[in-house]
Amino acid sequence: MMTRTLSQDLYDQLEGYIDSIEPTEAALIEVLHEAQHIFGYLPMEVQLFIGEKLHVPASKVFGVVSFYSYFTTEPKGKYVINICTGTACFVRNAESIVREFEKALNIKTGETTGNKKYTIDCLRCVGACGLAPVVMVNEDVYGKVTVDDVYKIIAKYTE
Repeated sequence: MMTRTLSQDLYDQLEGYIDSIEPTEAALIEVLHEAQHIFGYLPMEVQLFIGEKLHVPASKVFGVVSFYSYFTTEPKGKYVINICTGTACFVRNAESIVREFEKALNIKTGETTGNKKYTIDCLRCVGACGLAPVVMVNEDVYGKVTVDDVYKIIAKYTE
């Protein structure tokens, strides 16, 4: 058994969730979603724990985590800023919005600020093409975003 570096309380929450469902291989994606919600990401030790609880080989758990872009093995910031770079957003200047967020937060896409507050990511189409370009911060959606809006959006998430 691997030594755990994450909070036992978080493991207890996940174990309680797994115990409340039918712990089978068919529940793997559902359990991974819940684990990411609890831990914020899916480090190897959590993946191994899930495999053990569901009686699923670690290679299968890792394969699912690495296949689906929703899952992350790295911790994200409190506020994940997703800029849509799908076709409609791209042609409406999404790339300049990405660059402005990178400049404002002094990190590159895929990175998290040192204080773990912000992560910048890009995604392909949120299904709101009429609002292009679109930015999402966690569950909040911003449409028709301009470069000038970048600082206003960040300000909403500054305590």
